[in-house]
Amino acid sequence: MNSQTSLAQLGWRPFFQQQLSLNELELLSVENLDEKLYAGRVIEHHRNGVVVMNGSGQFSLTQTVLQATQTDRLCVGDWLLFNTQLQFERLLERQSLFQRKAPGSKIDTQLISSNVDSLFIVCSLNQDFNLSRIERYLALAKEAQVEPIIILTKTDQCEDTYVKRQQVQSLDPFMMVHALNALDNDHLIELSGYCKQGKTIALLGSSGVGKSTLVNGLMGVDTQLTSDIREDDSKGRHTTTSRALRLLPQGGLILDTPGMRELQLSACEQGVSETFSEITELATQCRFADCQHNSEPGCAIQNALDKGDIDQRRLVSYQKLMREQAMNSATLAQKRAKDKALGKMINSVQTASRSFKKGTY
Repeated sequence: MNSQTSLAQLGWRPFFQQQLSLNELELLSVENLDEKLYAGRVIEHHRNGVVVMNGSGQFSLTQTVLQATQTDRLCVGDWLLFNTQLQFERLLERQSLFQRKAPGSKIDTQLISSNVDSLFIVCSLNQDFNLSRIERYLALAKEAQVEPIIILTKTDQCEDTYVKRQQVQSLDPFMMVHALNALDNDHLIELSGYCKQGKTIALLGSSGVGKSTLVNGLMGVDTQLTSDIREDDSKGRHTTTSRALRLLPQGGLILDTPGMRELQLSACEQGVSETFSEITELATQCRFADCQHNSEPGCAIQNALDKGDIDQRRLVSYQKLMREQAMNSATLAQKRAKDKALGKMINSVQTASRSFKKGTY
């Protein structure tokens, strides 16, 4: 990125400006380096810290400094305030946030990216093509209230592109769906409308679907490594290992993320409901409020299924995602409650210890 990149080019807008106090606005404009305050956006996230950028250049904030502030976890796309000693001041409220349940057995949430305007959901047209996986990403986008755009890649390796594109379009008739070859510059031109100045695009998709190739094509240079997929199962290898925000020649910003072999949802009920709006609408017409939509009498969903108005695969996908997000949300809520109780106990012990030392017990 150019060191003279303006805050507006990085996505700064009134939503963030209005969060600043009068004192912070004054410190942002002063020339005194001892007191000056800076606003910057996180453009890279690494295990040991983050890289922040503003109109003056790029700055590294180490994990030690971040931990010392006892701040919320940061992610790529965040806007924050920091001083001349590169000390973190505070995180600005996010306009949007992508997060998932941490992979594996860890009970926690993992932040993916924030302050995104559009989400490119990338799916290849080889053996990776999976409607249920696309629905999972759509639920994530709708929960974050971010515009989802489906990018179907590797059209040169598919003989039934039109059929698969129509299958995806049937998930939402108003959703933008593009089928292209990311290696063909003429195909990439149709995506230029999403890359306007100050707009941030995030890419999500499995490994090997062509996200890095797509980034390279939009950037016009090879900024990301790419690797071949395995011939036996069309699975890809992780070629992106960290999240980074990059400035596009068209003026927008693009965020590539590592391929996700596991994307479990949590606290995503609204997103799932919006993704399957025709099913959630039918559910309100069931005879019983607690209908499980299996064999209960008066079930509007089963009735629609019998008539062929809804698809069995889509119903199964909806039920699976609703169960998953409910279970993960409950587990995370229990963890937060335990952590809160532990924190109160520690504070109580520390208070009692201080009172004992002062002889006020």
